[in-house]
Amino acid sequence: TPNPQRFIAAPNRGAFSHRAVSASRFHGAYIRPFIPWVLRPLARFTSSHCNSKPDMTTPQLGLRENATQFGLLVLVNAFVGAMVGLERAIVPLLATEEFGVESSVAVLSFIASFGAAKALANLFAGVASDRLTRRKVLLAGWIFGLPVPALIIFAPTWGWIVGANILLGLNQGLAWSATVIMKIDLVGPKNRGLAMGINEAAGYMAVSLAAFASGYLASEYGLRPEPFYPGLAIAALGLLVTIFFVKDTSEFARLEARSHGPQEKRTSFREVFTLTSWTNKTLFSVSQAGLVNNLNDGLAWGLLPLLFLASGHTIFQIGVLASLYPAVWGLAQLLTGALSDKAGRKPFIVWGMLLQAASIGLLTLSEGFAIHATAMTGLGLGTAAVYPTLLSAVGDVAHPSWRATAVGVYRLWRDSGYVVGAIFAGVLAQFFGLTVAIAAVAGLTLASGLLAAVVMKETLASKSIGAHDARDISSH
Repeated sequence: TPNPQRFIAAPNRGAFSHRAVSASRFHGAYIRPFIPWVLRPLARFTSSHCNSKPDMTTPQLGLRENATQFGLLVLVNAFVGAMVGLERAIVPLLATEEFGVESSVAVLSFIASFGAAKALANLFAGVASDRLTRRKVLLAGWIFGLPVPALIIFAPTWGWIVGANILLGLNQGLAWSATVIMKIDLVGPKNRGLAMGINEAAGYMAVSLAAFASGYLASEYGLRPEPFYPGLAIAALGLLVTIFFVKDTSEFARLEARSHGPQEKRTSFREVFTLTSWTNKTLFSVSQAGLVNNLNDGLAWGLLPLLFLASGHTIFQIGVLASLYPAVWGLAQLLTGALSDKAGRKPFIVWGMLLQAASIGLLTLSEGFAIHATAMTGLGLGTAAVYPTLLSAVGDVAHPSWRATAVGVYRLWRDSGYVVGAIFAGVLAQFFGLTVAIAAVAGLTLASGLLAAVVMKETLASKSIGAHDARDISSH
């Protein structure tokens, strides 16, 4: 039986301030008693149920055929998105206003820690999903997420916030990857773009709502602790829904794999990693576009609230701007994901990156709220065009037997964008100012879109040159 305590971060036992002692008492009073009577039964439950097959005697691929489980996974992904949404408008302000952090690089350290943890968790989630089960990976993600809101509430120093974001990155990488892989398993190839659009829409609408709610709570009550109270309930609900209602989907992936015919040999992790990273030009194009896309998201999360504050916007207005971008992103994905099933993946990826570049550049031209709102709307639309389409492209190319690993490798590179962005934009902002850093990111995004236009091949079978190309491309 797996020991769930190995997923729980050990409490720091050094010398702390009074607030640190309060956090330690919180852990001793509430978290530690929680472990034996919930997590140990959870381990026994996981051992007996994680490998159970879906209720259907003969699994059927399709969105309508698996609507109940698909809907549950949409709900779970909304909980995952809400966990990170609580931080979008608040944490950068905590750094400067409460902890007195002055360095732009130091402010963005929480994004770098989050991105590094999430990127590695994505890679592990893909490999573990292929070798263990998707549901076990999802459960592990929620166990990592449980202590995050409490750590932020009681954090005595900025280092605690950075540490909490490592756990948040593990939560996001494991849980979000698992829900993506499970939805791809359930729907099969026919409506993959629509499925990814629904998945990402649910996650990022939750990001938007949580960002707006935390911004409102911060404007009314202060930056801590009230904006993070909802996170305690969200983490608990996500874990409980996963335990009692979500079923594993590995059998659906095996069903689709049989329709592709047998592979000549088992594809190793090293082969999948190199194929997804650079050997296959299309997957390389997808991975680099994903990295730059999340570099932009890290900019929106870490530096743009500081730009808005410097422009004279109120905390409530900053919350509105921080929520506007993921709201447009989330809603528009319902359309872009489905349209990519008809029109192809490449146009949405190329034009989406170019729209992001133009929108980020617009932020440097004015300090007005209306211009900033327009730019954040454009950034949301560009991201919506790219985000579900990149995942669908990976699903098009990869064989079902190694698709989860390929998704994990792609998400490794994509979420490495948070780390690259924190260093790249942080250093530029530190030495040359926010405007120069933002303009440089706009230029990098433009280059990424042009690279995809030149190098990437269309992956949707009905739009490629010959219907076989999208499947055969995995062997090139």
